[in-house]
Amino acid sequence: MTTSPYRLLLLSTVVGPLGSGLGGGVELIIKNAVQGLQQQKHQITVVAPENSVLEGCDRLIQIPGNLQPTAHTSHRQTPVMMPEPSVLSAMWIYAHQVQQDYDLIVHFCYDWLPFYLTPFFQTPIAHFVSMGSLTETMDAAIEQVAQDFPGTVGVLTRIQAETFPSPERYLPLGSSVDISLYDYCKTPNATLAWMGRISPEKGLEDAIAVAQKTQIPLKILGKLENPDYWEHLKNTFPDAPITYLGFLQTRELQAAIRTCSALLMTPKWVEAFGLVAIEALACGVPVVAYRRGGPAEIVHHGKTGWLVEPDSIEGLVQAVKQLDTLDREACRQQAEQEFSQTAMASRYEKWFSHILHSP
Repeated sequence: MTTSPYRLLLLSTVVGPLGSGLGGGVELIIKNAVQGLQQQKHQITVVAPENSVLEGCDRLIQIPGNLQPTAHTSHRQTPVMMPEPSVLSAMWIYAHQVQQDYDLIVHFCYDWLPFYLTPFFQTPIAHFVSMGSLTETMDAAIEQVAQDFPGTVGVLTRIQAETFPSPERYLPLGSSVDISLYDYCKTPNATLAWMGRISPEKGLEDAIAVAQKTQIPLKILGKLENPDYWEHLKNTFPDAPITYLGFLQTRELQAAIRTCSALLMTPKWVEAFGLVAIEALACGVPVVAYRRGGPAEIVHHGKTGWLVEPDSIEGLVQAVKQLDTLDREACRQQAEQEFSQTAMASRYEKWFSHILHSP
């Protein structure tokens, strides 16, 4: 899509500094959004918590303050919380002060405040919602903006949208990776991979159970968010062939997973997307996932991976036994065609154009 360059103010997730890993997949979403949009000559300013690192960003404004609690640990009645002095409120005060310098504000904060503040801004706001329905308060805030400002709320997948009231109000946008950073591997080793936050909702225990049943070594990569959960897993599976490699940056991550036979995705909740899936596909690594949440829209069943009944360890085991029937080159091709930064930037541009030019 050909469009005049926009002046964009992007507001980051506020559960951790960019580059820390605390923001999970949202950090990678922001990084690739910035790179893809800058390649299309848009002028980008990113506002993020202090100590953030965002390589290649034209302009990064760092704001001090206390971080927000993570949303995925919420329950339906969790109240709104902003630990003072709040980095979230400080970032939005800054955005309000400079809004006249930008054509559009784009935010990636899964928090109540940006939605509440929307009517008080003169500059339009594009809301990128990175998780499904978690709390009653957030559902109400998101739904109100989707109703009052049609077309301004984007999501990752249709499955994610369906967790909210009135899913037709939300625009599925998908996500992306920088394909050039991921090396294709045609011939894998007999190893499996699992990537994500080490936290109960990610279901790592099922992947370890597969490794134990098949005796295929499992590489585990990701932020150690819940040490007690990790200790429980090690005690439960003392003899499982697993190796924990920690939280790795992209180049080291792809080097670790590209030789694996498959990536296992075992979430216990509805993943809005599943960025680790497209990272694996970019390396030519098939994905074996539960048919739950975002991975069900990413994986081409029988071509770039297998989708199995949720919570079925035996289903995962049987899928692993059929990996030889999958084409690793098709995995790489899917990543290139559907999840490149260029493809994602084009989807963003169409979204922004709709917001800025609709009556």
